[in-house]
Amino acid sequence: MNLEPAYPWATTQWFNSDPLTLDSLRGRVIVLGTFQMLCPGCVANGLPQLQRVEQTFLRDDVAVIGLHTVFEHHAAMTPASLEVFLHEYRIGFPIGVDAPDDPEGVPLTMTRYRLRGTPSLVLIDRNGFIRHRALGHEPDLTLGARIAQLIAQPRNAAPEAHQTGEGVCLPGADCR
Repeated sequence: MNLEPAYPWATTQWFNSDPLTLDSLRGRVIVLGTFQMLCPGCVANGLPQLQRVEQTFLRDDVAVIGLHTVFEHHAAMTPASLEVFLHEYRIGFPIGVDAPDDPEGVPLTMTRYRLRGTPSLVLIDRNGFIRHRALGHEPDLTLGARIAQLIAQPRNAAPEAHQTGEGVCLPGADCR
């Protein structure tokens, strides 16, 4: 299986946490959920599902991270508005604000992960490799089973890789 390394997040601000990096979460399964606060599917399905994941799995095993990826309605979805939204919806897990490529463009992390919209979900294994990527809602049992499989895998089960300043580099890749 060709494993794709997770890419560093480009964030401008964090809520509910100090800034987080992939390296700081190494050894845990990462459930990365992208959303926009004005996206009905995100509010109705994506964010509540992330809250259920956080309540279900041990924090030593699973890190739930939200990424506010604004690619439309930029003027309405400011960090100040997001802060109020997170308080009103009682969202307590870490939320990063995806850095814009340009003021009205698709955010950088969303582009790096080749995500097509929100809500999107990315599962990253304990070793920093992307194991699942999906757009839209996924049934809780299906997602829970995917996460449980990743938790059950031993650490360092991925092919030999080495760290770079930008993340993990697979063998044979030019990672300067």
